[in-house]
Amino acid sequence: MPLPPLTFAEVRQVDRDAIQQLGIPGLLLMENAARGACEVIHRMGSFHRIVIVAGPGNNGGDGLAIARLLAANALASEVLLVRADKSLSADAASNLAFLNAAGMPVIDAGPNDVAQALCKLTPQDLVIDALLGTGIRGIVAAPFDAAIQAMNRSSAKVLAIDLPSGMNGDTGQPCGVCVQADETVTFVAEKVGFRSEAAKPFIGRVTVCHIGLPQQWLTRWYEALSRSSMQQ
Repeated sequence: MPLPPLTFAEVRQVDRDAIQQLGIPGLLLMENAARGACEVIHRMGSFHRIVIVAGPGNNGGDGLAIARLLAANALASEVLLVRADKSLSADAASNLAFLNAAGMPVIDAGPNDVAQALCKLTPQDLVIDALLGTGIRGIVAAPFDAAIQAMNRSSAKVLAIDLPSGMNGDTGQPCGVCVQADETVTFVAEKVGFRSEAAKPFIGRVTVCHIGLPQQWLTRWYEALSRSSMQQ
């Protein structure tokens, strides 16, 4: 049975517990998330161009893994990495290293680079939003706000990874600016904010994909979480 929608804190906790209790490396969880996203991309159809807008955190790591997995099926994508002078998360850095070793180009992009690349896209193209995911705190700051605005101006279809960048996953409200996705592929469970009326203009069609966690363990995990919440 699918889990009920999860809060931001619960999403972070299920990842931590899977790593600590099951011994599944975070890099493998990221790989499984990327595989689920690729299944959604294939289901959406064929595209002339696929552009991945990736940020420095684990959401960006998902995007980098997606680029490699698409290439494994002979599907080319263009990766725009918006670092904003931030260090990459460990798992995102690993996936960037994999792409570099394979000779796959990744463009270190500023907001102007993102805008120039996306303005040339058509409805036959796809933008993959792997910019911020659940990593947003407060109002979206530069240069991420400009990258989000560029995605929204694009004529291409937009697939958001985990949740549209710029959305508060608990309320569904935009944090200043928010990606307006045609589809969202989210992991483990829907986010609580998706049920809000505020989220509807941004999430599009939602698909929940697993990240390789056994269903029995997930059920026990959620039951323990519910008991803990009732005792507080």
